[in-house]
Amino acid sequence: MRHNQHCNVTGWVLITLMTAGLVIIIWGLAGPALSGVFQQAIARVSGI
Repeated sequence: MRHNQHCNVTGWVLITLMTAGLVIIIWGLAGPALSGVFQQAIARVSGI
């Protein structure tokens, strides 16, 4: 493998890991709020 290809693979791995980390952090912060909004919407639709 050439040096340039190795750097490209390393870059993509880092981008993938950083994206996954951001998704986990955002999901952890916004998950409970989104769950509450979803439950309220379901309650309104079902008339509970």
